[in-house]
Amino acid sequence: MSTTFSFVGKQIIIYCGTPIFIGGVCGGLLNTLVLLSLRTFRESSCAFYLTIMSIFNIGQLFTGLFSRIMIALYDIDGTETSLFYCKFRFYLFHVCTATSLTCLCLATFDQYCATCSRPRWQQLCNIKLAQRLVIISIIIWALHGIPFLVYFNHIQSSVTNRVTCASTNIIFTQYRAFIILLGLIGYLPVTIATLFGLMAYYNVQQTTHRAMPLVRRELDKQLTIMVL
Repeated sequence: MSTTFSFVGKQIIIYCGTPIFIGGVCGGLLNTLVLLSLRTFRESSCAFYLTIMSIFNIGQLFTGLFSRIMIALYDIDGTETSLFYCKFRFYLFHVCTATSLTCLCLATFDQYCATCSRPRWQQLCNIKLAQRLVIISIIIWALHGIPFLVYFNHIQSSVTNRVTCASTNIIFTQYRAFIILLGLIGYLPVTIATLFGLMAYYNVQQTTHRAMPLVRRELDKQLTIMVL
C-alpha cells in the first residue's frame, strides 16, 4: 500500500509539478523582463517590489519544487548525499520564500499608499525607500534563516539505515512549524496582502471621481491588478 501511495505521489509531482515549475519560471522571467523594460515601471516603487518578488519566486521554485521533481524522476535526493546541500537548500528556500512574501506585502501597501488621496501617504511611494526596504528585508531573512544552517543535519534511521535531512533541534522544529510556516510565511503575509490589496482596489475605484492624469490612473489600475 505504501509503495502504491509513493508511486502515485511521484507521478503527481512529475506531471503536475513540472508544468507548474516551467510556467512559474517562464512567468517570473517575463514579469521581470516587462517590469524592467518599460520606463514607467522602472520608476515605480510598486513595480520594483514586484520585480524583486518575481526574482525570488524563481529562486523559490528552484530550491523547492525543482528538487522534488528531480527526486521523483531519478530517485536521487541531493540532501541525503550532501550535508552542504542539505543545509543550504532549506536555508535558501526559506530566504527566497520569506523575501518574496515580504515584497508582496510591501507592494500591496505601496499601491495602497499610491492610490490614497492623502499626500503624506503618497510620499511613501518612492524608489529609494523601496530599495532600502528590500535590502533590509533580505538581510533580516538571511539572518533569520541561520538556524537552518545550524540545526539541519543528516539523520540515519536505525531501522532502514537511510539518511534523511531534517532538523535535529526540537525547539527549532516546533518554531519552524508553528511560527515560520503558519505565521511568518503563512497567515500573516496573506492577511496583510489581502487587506491592503482590497483597500488599494477600493481606492482605484474611487479615482474616477478625482482629477488625475489618465496615464497615472491606468498605471495604478495595472499595478493593482498585478498585485491582486
